[in-house]
Amino acid sequence: MQKQIEKIYSRPARPGMVGDGFRVFTYFPNAELTQKRVSPFLMLDFNAEYDFGPSDHIRGVDVHPHKGFETVTIAYKGSVAHHDSTGNSGVINPGDVQWMTAGGGILHKEYHEENFSKRGGPFEMVQLWVNLPAKHKLTPAKYQPITADRMGKVTLPDNGGMVNVIAGNFNGENGPATTFTPVNMFDIKLNAGGKTSTNIPSTHNAVLLVIEGSANVNGAPVNEHDFVLFKNEGEEINISTDSNAVLLLLSGEPINEPIAQYGPFVMNTHQELQVAFQEFQSGKFGVLN
Repeated sequence: MQKQIEKIYSRPARPGMVGDGFRVFTYFPNAELTQKRVSPFLMLDFNAEYDFGPSDHIRGVDVHPHKGFETVTIAYKGSVAHHDSTGNSGVINPGDVQWMTAGGGILHKEYHEENFSKRGGPFEMVQLWVNLPAKHKLTPAKYQPITADRMGKVTLPDNGGMVNVIAGNFNGENGPATTFTPVNMFDIKLNAGGKTSTNIPSTHNAVLLVIEGSANVNGAPVNEHDFVLFKNEGEEINISTDSNAVLLLLSGEPINEPIAQYGPFVMNTHQELQVAFQEFQSGKFGVLN
């Protein structure tokens, strides 16, 4: 049975700035796309293609804390560097993914990679926040560097394109990311005339973002930067396009637990939020300059 589309959303009217290096459109959460409706995903920020121009000042977001969830950064154009208080650091280039588990608490900063910053150029990325279930909220912080060559690869027939499997399983091909609850994350690149189909469990919350181009999704036309919310019924998703297109398909098993959130802390109770603040203020998240 085909998974029915609940609603197609256009790109939000205005972008916001995260630090001075990320010009993002926040697709959720909002009054309509509540956390319950998109769980286990908490947030989706899309830095649609934008040229920041060359700069000797490295743009980005300075040191900030996280606790109780994971951040996933997908680079499409441009390069992002990061450091965290556990000693991890790295650079993600186009096609790469940075998957950080904040867990019990971490300090983090991310910014344009130095050489990219100096020369400037198109910058395009997605950042997702993925919730952790209560039993894993305090898991030790860790980092998964998922370079493009590590991802599961599904070559589509008739020169239709390629699917990069970041997490979960796409038609028998597994992604390298380890997750705490069932999550699918598929970077779909279709050539003109390309098509693909896959099955997503009917119990999953499922969404799709059109990064570039346009396509037909389960019989409905979707335009560049449209966001598709699927109903929680049916399993089959069919995608086709007349021109080159890039799409991000996400699904996950909902985490049916209370959420207490304040800024970069996502816990289950108000008391746990207070503990998170106390730990951050007392230096338990480590040190990062």
